[in-house]
Amino acid sequence: MKPMTVPLKRKKSGIVLWKNILHHRYLYFMLLPCVVFFIVFSYIPMAGLLLAFKEYKFNEGILGSPWVGLDYFKQFFNSYQSSELIKNTLIISCMKLFLYLPFPIILALMFNEVRSKWFKGVSQSVLYLPHFLSWVVVVGLVQRILAPDTGLLNQLIAKAGGDGSTFFMMDPDYFYQIMFGSHMWKSIGWDSIIYIAAISGVNPDMYEAAKIDGAGKLREVWNITLPSITPTIVILFILSLGSILSAGFDQIYLLKTPGTAPLSDILDTYIIRVGLQGGQYGYATAVGMLQGLIGLILVVFANKLSRKVSDTSLW
Repeated sequence: MKPMTVPLKRKKSGIVLWKNILHHRYLYFMLLPCVVFFIVFSYIPMAGLLLAFKEYKFNEGILGSPWVGLDYFKQFFNSYQSSELIKNTLIISCMKLFLYLPFPIILALMFNEVRSKWFKGVSQSVLYLPHFLSWVVVVGLVQRILAPDTGLLNQLIAKAGGDGSTFFMMDPDYFYQIMFGSHMWKSIGWDSIIYIAAISGVNPDMYEAAKIDGAGKLREVWNITLPSITPTIVILFILSLGSILSAGFDQIYLLKTPGTAPLSDILDTYIIRVGLQGGQYGYATAVGMLQGLIGLILVVFANKLSRKVSDTSLW
């Protein structure tokens, strides 16, 4: 009788699953466009990763091109540019990941303490707006503000008695500040939304109990709000690790100038340069594959570590 029980249980569980799907069919229909999007734009293109192991020829296609094994990976690590590219990418990515992380959380905590609905709504709308601007527009604004002589910042410096002809965009000493400042201005409002949602889910009774015990605002934030949203912070941090070697092509490519090239040449811009402009499709695919593999390894490792330390994990 035992060999028959397992197939029967599987059959029953399958029937229950299909009944649940049929019962919630409208929710699954709403989910269908999202599933189709990821299949078309994320999973099907993964077949192109074969280019990383082939010498692509236009007349033979991806499948017909000859295999080269791991030659492209060896070529990249033997390149004199590889160490500089990886260093620049890691510096910019770590700034966006570690240095930037507290700011959306602090903004969400500030919004949570605002009691005026009118002021809260207006300020949130103003801070969310930059997210919907393209990097072309954002970098254009940055260039206008920092332009020598005619830029707003240089005019203020000149009126204060200083030299108003500094070309900030060409000076490598200001590159990281400009990069980080523009990234924060564009992203901080939008990134704070999920933290605001997490804070709104905190049990109000905990705050009432803290007030009864004489706790102030800072004590409430430190002992109640932050511990309550820690799982959300950890999950978002783990997900962010997947893009540790992707520093953001759009922003860096547009901010790049001849003066800042030694600092702004990253893996993303290098892939575009050697792939689309240089026609080395297999080599560019191999470098891009390295980015994904290292990001995947870091996500798996961080998820495992988080599960052991704090019982919070993606899976």
